[in-house]
This record gives sequence, C-alpha cells and structure tokens, in this order.
Amino acid sequence: MGRGMVLLLTRPERQSAAFARALEAALPGRFEILTAPMTRIAPTDAALDLDGASGLLFTSANGVEQFVARGVKTDLPAYCVGAMTAAAARAAGLRAMSADGDVTALAALARAEHREGDGPLVHIRGRHAAGDLVGRLTAAGIPARAAEIYTQTTRPLGPEAAAGFAAHEIAVVTHFSPRSAAALAAEVASGGWSLDGVASVALSPAADAAFAGVAPARRIIAAEPSRAGMIAALAEVRRGGPKQTSDTEPNEG
Repeated sequence: MGRGMVLLLTRPERQSAAFARALEAALPGRFEILTAPMTRIAPTDAALDLDGASGLLFTSANGVEQFVARGVKTDLPAYCVGAMTAAAARAAGLRAMSADGDVTALAALARAEHREGDGPLVHIRGRHAAGDLVGRLTAAGIPARAAEIYTQTTRPLGPEAAAGFAAHEIAVVTHFSPRSAAALAAEVASGGWSLDGVASVALSPAADAAFAGVAPARRIIAAEPSRAGMIAALAEVRRGGPKQTSDTEPNEG
C-alpha cells in the first residue's frame, strides 16, 4: 500500500466514497483510503405511513437515503440526530433541523418543536436502532411511531482489510456508528491483530465506546458530529505520532 497513511472506512460503499472525496479535498495526499463496508443496507417491504404526520425523525443518513428511495414527496420537517444526517436530508430537498447530538438530544429537539394538536412524528429507521426514540417521545406525551423501512446486515471485513491489519499497514480506523465500531472490534479481536501504532477516530463517544476490547495506540473523538468534525479529527493524526489514550469531546451518538 502506497503514498499516505492507510485509513480504513467501513461505511456502506456510497457513503465511504463521498467521505473519501471530501477527506482528500481537505487533506490532499495525507491518507490512502481502504474501503471495506461492514454493513449491507437493504430496503424492506414495510409500508411507509405518513398519514396525519407532523414531522419526520432521522437518526442516520441511511434512513434519509432509504426514505428518498421510496420516492415520497413531502414538505414535512425533518428532525435529524446530527449534522451529517441533516446535511443528507437537506441534499435530498427536505427541511432539516439538526439536534447536534444523540437520541436524547433529538428527543429534546422534537419536544421543543412539538405543538399541542400536532400529528405524530414518524421515525424513519432500520431494524436496528440505538435508543428507543419513539418510547422517549410517547412517554413525554408526544405521539410518535416508527417506520422500519430498511435492514442493516453486518458483513465480514474482507480479505484486503484483513491482510492490511495482519501486515500492520493500516494506520487509522474510523467509526461512524456504534454498530459498525462494534463489528470492527469483533473482527480485530478474532483476527488477533495488534493495533499498536493505529489511531482510532470516532464520530461520537458512543461509537468510540463500542470499539471495545481492543487497544489502539490513540483514540480520538470528533469535537463535532459532522463530516467536518471527522476531517478535523483526522487532521490530528500524524504518521508515527506519540502514543495517547484519548482525546474526547461530547457529541453525537
């Protein structure tokens, strides 16, 4: 592997490609990207019922992508967990607001925007979701329901990435969700690969915490739960930098 530090992306293919382009534009030549998607997103046949809804809830860009794929036209507001999800929603033509945090922050945003008499909020989600957003809202007296319109299936790491770990060529691993971080941690532990000299960079404290049971040389958490925040965190990574346990700031889960 070649010119820059090898950086592993485990997001779905399109999302990894988009992030890789943005990273190269911001930090040209710093990293060589190795993409090994560990999540397969597939639509379900579940009905998408927006009857009477007053707003949409999104906890991931995958939810936005799958919603758009349904071809639904709506002017409902979209309440999003963080900046990356909100950016995806705006790019899709939705009126998006970002909670700039985690599920707790998103529930707080939804409560603040809700008015008495408003219809239910619809959480557009996959089969696996972090936190019970609908439960939080209904407990607060706000009508809400979930629409599970896609599934997330964990995929194996793949031979190229496995060989990269075994040969100590991978310098940086990235985590954009707790689910993918946990899957990668399991693969690293199973492979018995050393992460000495490897920097772990996470979008959120939850994603960082999920990369458990392994010991990278350095753990960094983005100060802002956004693409820009991740790129800023990656800018801190230097080849052969000092060993350090963590740099943490509170942000999105």
